[in-house]
Amino acid sequence: MSMAPRADAQSPAPHVADRHEWIRVHGARVNNLKDVSIEIPKRRLTVFTGVSGSGKSSLVFDTIAAESQRLINETYSAFVQGFMPNLARPEVDVLDGLTTAIAVDQQRMGGDPRSTVGTATDANAMLRILFSRLGRPYVGPPGAFAFNVPSVSASGAIKVERGAKKAEKVTFNRVGGMCPRCEGRGSVSDLDLTQLYDDSKSINEGAFTVPGYTGGGWNSRLYAESGFFDPDKPIRTFTKRELHDLLHREPTRMKIAGINMTYEGLIPRLQKSMLSKDKEAMQPHIRAFVERAVTFATCPECDGTRLAEHARSAKIEKLSIADACRMEIRDLADWVRGIAQPSVAPLLTALQQTLDSFVEIGLGYLSLDRPAGTLSGGEAQRVKMIRHLGSSLTDVTYVFDEPTAGLHPHDIQRMNGLLLRLRDKGNTVLVVEHKPEVIAIADHVVDLGPGAGAAGGTVCFEGTLDGLRGSDTVTGRHLDDRAGLKDAVRKPTGTLEIRGATANNLRDVDVDLPLGVLCVITGVAGSGKSSLVHGSIPAEEGVVAVDQAPIRGSRRSNPATYTGLLDPIRKAFAKANGVKPALFSANSEGACPTCNGTGVLYTDLAMMAGVATPCEDCEGKRFDAAVLDHHLGGRDISEVLAMPVTEAEEFFADGEARTPAAHRILRRLSDVGLGYLTLGQPLTTLSGGERQRLKLATHMAEKGGVYVLDEPTAGLHLADVEQLLGLLDRLVDSGKSVIVIEHHQAVMAHADWIIDIGPGAGHDGGRVVFEGTPAELVAGRATLTGEHLADYVGS
Repeated sequence: MSMAPRADAQSPAPHVADRHEWIRVHGARVNNLKDVSIEIPKRRLTVFTGVSGSGKSSLVFDTIAAESQRLINETYSAFVQGFMPNLARPEVDVLDGLTTAIAVDQQRMGGDPRSTVGTATDANAMLRILFSRLGRPYVGPPGAFAFNVPSVSASGAIKVERGAKKAEKVTFNRVGGMCPRCEGRGSVSDLDLTQLYDDSKSINEGAFTVPGYTGGGWNSRLYAESGFFDPDKPIRTFTKRELHDLLHREPTRMKIAGINMTYEGLIPRLQKSMLSKDKEAMQPHIRAFVERAVTFATCPECDGTRLAEHARSAKIEKLSIADACRMEIRDLADWVRGIAQPSVAPLLTALQQTLDSFVEIGLGYLSLDRPAGTLSGGEAQRVKMIRHLGSSLTDVTYVFDEPTAGLHPHDIQRMNGLLLRLRDKGNTVLVVEHKPEVIAIADHVVDLGPGAGAAGGTVCFEGTLDGLRGSDTVTGRHLDDRAGLKDAVRKPTGTLEIRGATANNLRDVDVDLPLGVLCVITGVAGSGKSSLVHGSIPAEEGVVAVDQAPIRGSRRSNPATYTGLLDPIRKAFAKANGVKPALFSANSEGACPTCNGTGVLYTDLAMMAGVATPCEDCEGKRFDAAVLDHHLGGRDISEVLAMPVTEAEEFFADGEARTPAAHRILRRLSDVGLGYLTLGQPLTTLSGGERQRLKLATHMAEKGGVYVLDEPTAGLHLADVEQLLGLLDRLVDSGKSVIVIEHHQAVMAHADWIIDIGPGAGHDGGRVVFEGTPAELVAGRATLTGEHLADYVGS
């Protein structure tokens, strides 16, 4: 059928509906934004730049994306909205021209052990259907290959009416792919009983060696006075029944010393109290105990594949689904290409496209069974991108948060191509980014600043890249900065030997890491850098590893509580006012009684979305009104917690508020480039780079001799990178050894020694392809890193 000819082939006047070409923001005041008004072109790529803390995320994520999400949520029924997060309207006068926003951020993916790269994308689901159709022998529907689905069989009676009622016996079976031994986790954990008690002693003689169970406290009295066994009898002489009651008995209510208590076996009790907690959050002596007592081993029944025997038995061309998930994705893509089965052709095409997207985005070295929780922030963000690349949606606003985090300069070119592809599908792409290579591809640039925190929050420039270059903003001035190679490099004072490293994809690597210098380890994403550093550096005394993993803490945690800064501040307030320090803690006696010191009230509206409103009594200050009558240096405790680090540093330096202990911690915080953070900002709002720098500031006071940093430049503006290099130099000059995993060319150029891992990613990597000074790397141009660094320093 031929299409009817169109009369308006050359339509002179644009349609009224095509006039909405801009996203208009007027009067945005979220966080530190100062009444920002801006127009952003639709269906173009706009890059937002500015120093860390200048307000980029506040504008893009907390204003534009948040309001779009809120408006979409409002289209659902009240019942459905009851299950969604509550979102308050951002503080902004006008937001016009919004489209559906999809935020692709760097939040690590859930640490659930059953979440893998395959389950986080659609790849696993498609593979399961493929194996249920083509796998021989046939073992069942797609669920039979799912390691998240247990096999279940049940039987019972149901009433059937056929003339007269009668009961018929029925059985019900569901075939799932979950390994019954490890329940789809791939590893089993065991408790080493010898670490829990000394079986040659009786309970009254202090047999328990678990922290908190020694010395006749309530924990040991619970077992001694339970009556299930004789507390004066050595544990090794217990009968089977007595040992079971000691270790495994299910919860039982009973009276002990006249008090109603719940008795429970030692093992389930420890699992609830200690083993379910995050190791990072434990006190040091408990963490040491857990590391001694718990052993993790690959599940012997499924060999770590998470799958039951039947799911591993079905094969397509000699490969089981477990083999397919263990392969690197680029090899799996080639294997899928070789399957010629017309009956599943559409499925194969869709699977092929998903796997090819992984390869194209530079993640071909991952395997589908890789736990999602082990991906770095940048990798997690790129895995999320894969779902959107194949999406049929157009005219969507995609919001990216530093998509180049964790990418080698070689991979950044690929990422740029993907961002442009998303734009060319008719989408608006908003990118928060510091790297000049990404700013270079922008259709429109918005520079926020001029400073961070209270000194930022205004638009310094908007326009084209050339306009930015010519503007006198911080970003414009630093855009073409290039760090030069150092004239002289420091000499190592010793070496840290790594021999026969085989973690992940490392191929029996022998390398000497020089001590007493700035040593940079580089290589493309997935080449084996983290495996070498985190998996192979001996965890000796004095090695301090600082990474970007989230700091475990509630919304009550903030930089002041995390760094220990609050203690000297509370004491100083208490001393100045003659009261006790607990009054100056919002988690203790000083808390506002209405909101319990959180500063907000959560109202659960049953089936409607709950709302969080600032507490009216304390106005979000978190403290009881009486506490705010106590002052130090003319400020109350809530005003001090609202100060940025730089202001607090001056405040505690001298005068009435002089507190050397607080000042030392504040100086370290500003040294690592966190001068703009307020002391009371919740830790849950920090970016990965900020979290790492906060940990670094905390560790700098320790006696550690070797610092291991994982991309400390993540989230740093070009101007701040210089400050970080100065800090690294000071660390080295004070006698420390600094080992940095890094892709930023300025850090590579500044290094005393470079180790380049490669040459590619996954099984194409895992070898040391260069070790020497940056000048030798540039002169040789023998590796990908060498070529990019040579271009960067202009030699």
